[in-house]
Amino acid sequence: MTSSDNLPEPPTYRHASVLLDGAVDILVNDPDGVYLDGTFGRGGHARAILNRLSPSGRLIAIDRDPEALQAARSIDDSRFFMEAGEFASLDQVAERHGVHGRLAGVLLDIGVSSPQLDDPQRGFSFLRDGPLDMRMDPTRGESAAQWLAYASESEMVRVFKSLGEERFAKRISRAIVRRRQERPFERTEDLAEVVKAAHPAWEKGKHPATRVFQALRIHINNELEQLDTALKAALEALAPGGHLVVISFHSLEDRRVKRFIREHVRGDSHLPRGMPVRDDELARRLEMMGKARRPEASEVDDNPRARSAVLRAARKLV
Repeated sequence: MTSSDNLPEPPTYRHASVLLDGAVDILVNDPDGVYLDGTFGRGGHARAILNRLSPSGRLIAIDRDPEALQAARSIDDSRFFMEAGEFASLDQVAERHGVHGRLAGVLLDIGVSSPQLDDPQRGFSFLRDGPLDMRMDPTRGESAAQWLAYASESEMVRVFKSLGEERFAKRISRAIVRRRQERPFERTEDLAEVVKAAHPAWEKGKHPATRVFQALRIHINNELEQLDTALKAALEALAPGGHLVVISFHSLEDRRVKRFIREHVRGDSHLPRGMPVRDDELARRLEMMGKARRPEASEVDDNPRARSAVLRAARKLV
């Protein structure tokens, strides 16, 4: 088990794993198999998977958040192995463990966890003032504050539009550039107030900075590119018959997951239309395991952050 030494004990924030039982029910198809949890978080799914495994089963988990690595130290189980890193590197992790192409299942629970949102020091939320950071791994890369200090107006417009689907990206970007000439952005509350003042049309029940903060987080952590890479890596790391289970929390992620599964369910979509081919020539590599699943009303009542979750699952054919 890989762990981060000399880290202070992280603050305790409640985290409820979304679609917990449903995801694990679909994922675990062989109690003796080897599974990979690409997004450990605080270990809710990992613990549930371990409860379904036999003494000979194994679970490998990955996370790049030092606090997640710290939380993983509480799992004292010889069947469990924790790896520090990005979930996009899951094929390399599987190679190191000698299980590439042999995994019985891969779980990806995409996005930011509740402890990350709830801890003001992580800088993910506009609801709690803290350093404007937003990095999943605060020891690597540049923070949101650093990026906002130099990004051009046009680059901000692109990020806010494409990753936040923010209609007023240009107006907000202009306000950010104008304000940073006076002093740099360092705190979440400061940025949220500037966005709020520049936003001309607030959505009912939604803070006007919601989309900008989402876009910044996705950009700073390279989340969509990570997801694309992880999906391809998971397909190669799975054994034939292995299950891929992905939980996403907004449409940008879900569209990518849906498209990836659909392409590999259909097979080679580049063949000329109307060309007669046999099924074995289509190179189908996945089959869908039912329709997309969403949380029950009772789960959303207990955990409102689950309301946008979508679970998609597929079985590897070859």
